[in-house]
Amino acid sequence: MDEPKIIATASDLPYPPVAVDGKNPAYAKAMLDNVGGANSEMSAISLYVYNNLRSGHTPDIAQTFHKVSIVEMHHLEIFGKLAYMLGEDPRMWTQHGCKKAYWTPGYNQYPVHFPEMMRGVIAGENAAIKKYQYQASYIKDPNITALLERIILDEQLHVQIFEKMAREYCQ
Repeated sequence: MDEPKIIATASDLPYPPVAVDGKNPAYAKAMLDNVGGANSEMSAISLYVYNNLRSGHTPDIAQTFHKVSIVEMHHLEIFGKLAYMLGEDPRMWTQHGCKKAYWTPGYNQYPVHFPEMMRGVIAGENAAIKKYQYQASYIKDPNITALLERIILDEQLHVQIFEKMAREYCQ
């Protein structure tokens, strides 16, 4: 069996410090949604672990999903710390109206065919980019916006990686 290729799954740029200007319930809820909402880092991590297991027969693909999941774990930690610093309990949950809803693996689709798998992960990464861009557009705390902009760079790289994998393996 060939050794998997080593690829970079995070931008080379450093992450800004995890800091906030002060408590802010609205910003905290946005960060919680990044932690445990349907379109969240927890959803990405769990899906990439599943995809890694499903694609274990192809070491390059499995290794890529594993490495990307580790980057997403770092994002999850950043968003959890931000939510806590902003005044929320950083559980795997999000706000739905007046109540919290815990993250569930039911948020994910679990395709078994590689082309569907790749369409799903590319769509998910693009949705995360749009979500984080939107948050960066209304959040006025420069600490949070700097972190969102840095995380967006990783997500954009993930789109490039997954698009390349789809071209190589979906032929």
